[in-house]
Amino acid sequence: MKKISILIPCYNEEGNVVPLSGEIVKIFESELASYDYEVVFIDNCSTDGTRPLLREICRQNPRIKAIFNVKNFGQVNSPYHGLCQTTGDCTIGMCADFQDPPEVIPALVREWENGYKIVSCIKTKSRENPVMRFIRTCYYKAIKKMSAVEQIEHFTGFGLYDRSFINILKDLQEPQPLLRSLVAELGFQRKEVCYEQAKRKAGKTKNNWYTLYDLAMLTFTSYTKTGLRLATLAGFMLGGLTFLVALVYFIYKLLYWDSFDAGIAPLVIGVFLIGSVQLFFIGFIGEYVMAINTRLRLMNRPLVIEEERINFGDSQIERNLRE
Repeated sequence: MKKISILIPCYNEEGNVVPLSGEIVKIFESELASYDYEVVFIDNCSTDGTRPLLREICRQNPRIKAIFNVKNFGQVNSPYHGLCQTTGDCTIGMCADFQDPPEVIPALVREWENGYKIVSCIKTKSRENPVMRFIRTCYYKAIKKMSAVEQIEHFTGFGLYDRSFINILKDLQEPQPLLRSLVAELGFQRKEVCYEQAKRKAGKTKNNWYTLYDLAMLTFTSYTKTGLRLATLAGFMLGGLTFLVALVYFIYKLLYWDSFDAGIAPLVIGVFLIGSVQLFFIGFIGEYVMAINTRLRLMNRPLVIEEERINFGDSQIERNLRE
């Protein structure tokens, strides 16, 4: 009997973990009864009542498992680590807030049985804020055009991954593994399934402008050279333009020495223009330098540190906790 793993990262999702686990179990009992399954929650150090609820649903159903991190390791590391801890023949990664609809699971499994190693879910519609939807669309299209590596538009990581792909993820030494880019970069045979993203069922989103910007810049600095090339090109063009303006200004002043008096206005305007452009690109290049520094600092460190595991059997962590 084939086994399917469901990986659900969560952080302060006390209103969602119980109904979501119930929906998933119901789907396996009704539509996927011929498969064994496990549901793995990886909790990124929730501060609400999420953990007590996870303990209870794990006690009621041994096929539901939980990993508790000692602190919040971010929205990139924790899901990636969770995927690598699953034991199924394939793993479906999804969010805990019901924006990734559980009813899509049977369709993902069917495509997997058709031979696809990765089945990625693409948001064709969304009930999120229209402004955010527009900004995301512009971002996806921009990063797709600028990246040398294929990028998947409106793909958040929700999808199915074959065991062969999970095994490769385990061997990667990525200090900041961006799953949605790795899916396209590693070149596995992939099938896309479209869905409409629903509204969050309970609670509030944990993302804000800062975290979204941080994630966007991680993608940008990891997979594009455009920022550095723009800085070089802009510096070259503005340097040439400044030289021409200075030359024309000098010649004109020589020819009309007595009548020409432009004051210091051209000089001030030029200084502010060039200075603002320099500041912009220094900050842009700084993003690349910061990304390099972060990767070097995190190299050879664990993605997360676990505090506790539940229903994983006689694991070393569980033995240490009992002792």
